[in-house]
Amino acid sequence: MKALLIVNPSSGGEQAKEYEQQAKEKLAVFFDEVEVKHTEEAGDATKFASEAVGAVDSVFAMGGDGTVNEAISGLAPHDNRPNFGFFPLGTVNDLARALDIPLDPQEAIETFDIAHSRQIDIGQINEAYFMNVVAIGMIPAAINNVEVEEKTKLGKMAYFVSGLREVRKNESHLFAVELTTADKTRQLSFESSTLIIGSSNSVGGFESLLPKASTKDGKLHLIYLKDSNLWETVKSIPELLKGVTESNEVLGYETFEKATIALKGNHSIETNVDGDPGPELPVTIQLLPQHLNVYCGETKNE
Repeated sequence: MKALLIVNPSSGGEQAKEYEQQAKEKLAVFFDEVEVKHTEEAGDATKFASEAVGAVDSVFAMGGDGTVNEAISGLAPHDNRPNFGFFPLGTVNDLARALDIPLDPQEAIETFDIAHSRQIDIGQINEAYFMNVVAIGMIPAAINNVEVEEKTKLGKMAYFVSGLREVRKNESHLFAVELTTADKTRQLSFESSTLIIGSSNSVGGFESLLPKASTKDGKLHLIYLKDSNLWETVKSIPELLKGVTESNEVLGYETFEKATIALKGNHSIETNVDGDPGPELPVTIQLLPQHLNVYCGETKNE
């Protein structure tokens, strides 16, 4: 039994250095050999995870949502995928929340047990992959504009502050969306400042935003704000934060397995994928059901 531990040394205010040895010792309880690799630049975790396929039984990541996404992206294209695990060090840690993994790194390490795992759905956007969320419009603009120093100083509140700046701009777009499920395909057209596509209940650290969603329900969940001006945006945000289970007068809610999302006209906007900048529209998004076996918290044991 061999494991690879991929560590992002800069995650969590450089906490990785503090917890790396603890994690390696914990994994050594379950695996005969534990190899550690450190990322130095974007894409390293994807490269390390991909190269480990066929050589190790499990791949682990230690870092924030971006590091976890990169590692999953390295495993997802392969047929013989190793098991995957992670120790969260980021600002939001959505997948950890969805899988009942403790957000405190030391507790996550101490409570880790290979007996606790589950098959999870992941998403694909064009040629890339996501574990949790794709955001389009006002929200990704807010996320992409947050500086590293702000995240370190303010944590999750940095996104809220940046979001307020974007709300004031009040930029809505005309979207053309095609949604496909097992039995039908539908065309939608609407004006909105923000679209959110989630695969679990936790989005941006808000664990009840999509209360019907889970990492194994075989669906992707779309929320969009029905807003064309600042007043409509302001009205819709409190409803969004309550949690969305159905469409209402200020929010749209749909589930799907595959979607194409584009803007009407000749302009485009970028997406945000698991907290990092993603491809510009148009995009194709699809579900990969039960695609990865992931170590989780005890209460999510399958």
